[in-house]
Amino acid sequence: MSVSTHDIFGRAPVAQAALPGSYGAPPPGYRLPASTRLGAVRLQVSHLDRSLAWYQEVLGMELLDAQGDARSLGVRGAIEPLVELEYRPGTRPVRSGSRLGLYHVAILLPDRPALGRFVQHLVQRGVRAGASDHLVSEALYLHDPDGLGIEVYRDRPRSEWQRVGAELMMATDPFDAAGVAEAAADAPWQGMPSGTVVGHVHLNVGNLARASAFYSEAVGFDRMVWRYPGALFLGAGGYHHHLGVNSWAQGAPAPHADDARLLEWRLVVDEPARALESAGAAGFEVSGALAVDPWGTAVRITATGNG
Repeated sequence: MSVSTHDIFGRAPVAQAALPGSYGAPPPGYRLPASTRLGAVRLQVSHLDRSLAWYQEVLGMELLDAQGDARSLGVRGAIEPLVELEYRPGTRPVRSGSRLGLYHVAILLPDRPALGRFVQHLVQRGVRAGASDHLVSEALYLHDPDGLGIEVYRDRPRSEWQRVGAELMMATDPFDAAGVAEAAADAPWQGMPSGTVVGHVHLNVGNLARASAFYSEAVGFDRMVWRYPGALFLGAGGYHHHLGVNSWAQGAPAPHADDARLLEWRLVVDEPARALESAGAAGFEVSGALAVDPWGTAVRITATGNG
């Protein structure tokens, strides 16, 4: 499933190298700085011990902190977590696609050998996962015990990315499982390696145009891919996407207070006040460091990933 389309004369588009500055559609006003990255995501779960075991045993995260009914997990020895799990009594698991809000949290591994080791680890544990090649990346897809989507992926070097006009090329192509596994060179999986980060967040939204108005025109992301069927991908600093939004669950309700769900995700930027002011000036809800999209998903815009 590629984003490229033929022109009115039936000619196939010409792919070109995605050189820095040659792709993406910047917002008309405030633009997020090139240094923008993501911090930890906070998830509401129905059974803390069950979720904790899954994130440790299946994903290979380490417990970094425990306070009351909250647990922070990430790379061994790291200060900043990747995921924060929060238990609230009465929380119920959710069915994929039944709610707006989280589609998946995407954990970015540092290289293809790391992804290969993770593939072998899943096979050894008997864990089934979806998989795709997105041209800019190779990705695996899982669901946690509450039905929350998790992607684990690696990026191709930016020198291999391509564009058609100003739009970055992405696709959903078959995953080279044998090639990825071979890249592991028989090294064992020993948990999330150093350099692992939250690469992007992908959300179900009610309307792509409204999502673009919030996340691009107000918050300041560049639009990177806009002809992918039913989806829009946005990023800063030339990254293929820090955020994906899709309309595939259009008509679904926003998550209820007692649903397993994404409570907030963190956008780490220089001078966060500028992004918050831009969102507020555009008429969207802003409360302290939180900006809230039209469907109730909160993004914490901060100068630190765990603040």
